[in-house]
Amino acid sequence: MGLLDLALANLLSPVILSFALGVAAALARSDLSIPEAVAKGLSIYLLFAIGFKGGAAVAASGLDGRLVATLLVGVVLSAVLPLIAFALLRVVSSLDRIDAAAVAAHYGSISIVTFVAATSVAQSAGLSPEGWMVAVAAAMEAPAILSALWLVSRGASGSGKMDADLWREVVLNGSIVLLVGSFLIGWATGAEGLAKIDGFITVPFQGVLCLFLLDMGLVAGRGLREARAVLRPGLLGFGLGMPLIGGAAGWACGQVLGLSPGGVMLLMTLSASASYIAVPAAMRVALPQANPSIYLTLSLGVTFPFNLTLGIPLYLAAAQLGA
Repeated sequence: MGLLDLALANLLSPVILSFALGVAAALARSDLSIPEAVAKGLSIYLLFAIGFKGGAAVAASGLDGRLVATLLVGVVLSAVLPLIAFALLRVVSSLDRIDAAAVAAHYGSISIVTFVAATSVAQSAGLSPEGWMVAVAAAMEAPAILSALWLVSRGASGSGKMDADLWREVVLNGSIVLLVGSFLIGWATGAEGLAKIDGFITVPFQGVLCLFLLDMGLVAGRGLREARAVLRPGLLGFGLGMPLIGGAAGWACGQVLGLSPGGVMLLMTLSASASYIAVPAAMRVALPQANPSIYLTLSLGVTFPFNLTLGIPLYLAAAQLGA
């Protein structure tokens, strides 16, 4: 299957079409909405399911050196990619140091929803990614935040606040706690535990993902509608180009690590995605001067849709090509 066929198949999947419906409804100013409590429940379900299945996969296959190596590589990627993003932003945009660092932090951290969607696409394509890639996703959440604060501290215009509040935001962020916790539960209970709740975390998964992405489409569409002035050509080009740079770095690291094609695809996806949950929460504490309309519009309104529609098929094709 060629790249165009892969992209078309992904675009016509229920998951992507649900996201497109949300964007279209928001842009058309429809009153369609998903209650906040329901949306939060959907995200909790997805995080628990992906974490538990990842832990059960580790219990079935056992630990190996590649897990430790991939965790270390993931941490390095999360710390280094913001430095690349920051340098690019200073060239292609007029953002000041604080706003550029805040945006850069989003592009070193990860989008767990993009990761979940990529996992689904990989499995549909017959690939079997390493189950412990979910642990790598959790490890890549926080280092980017520290890199952004370091970038700000080097400038004379201000400094990032690295105190107990920020450490709490980073370490005890709900998505990280749930992802790591469910991974450990799955690892501890193994195949027996998975069999007991398989009907809950496997069968409904795709349907829940569709509803969640419908809500994300509504959020992204409202952001695009309200912050169109933010998307100047330089920033728009960054939002579309930075995922490709991150994905290329993930591909190279995956090849060196000897990951399976599915594992390479997921590492590319993690490196290419942009956070819109953990990092915005940390930026509110660490860099309150940064403009949320800039970093949220880029991460959620530009990069997230790009990855869902075109990026994931591209990462899948690149991973299979390098196999």
